[in-house]
Amino acid sequence: MLKLSDINLGETVTVISFTEEEISENLLKMGFIPGEKISLERVAPFGDPLIIGVSGYLLSLRKSEAEKVMVEY
Repeated sequence: MLKLSDINLGETVTVISFTEEEISENLLKMGFIPGEKISLERVAPFGDPLIIGVSGYLLSLRKSEAEKVMVEY
């Protein structure tokens, strides 16, 4: 397992879990369901935020939020 913030541009991974319950509620509402495939689509010029492809749409996440999402290839 690794953090969503550690994947490279263009990679697709599967959501496994969250490290904080508080953020998990919000991310679950946005489609970050364990087992869901997500991909890193874009990165802002200074590396924050990250643009994540999930459930057919793009979502902007702060890098600090992405560090709390555990994923695997």
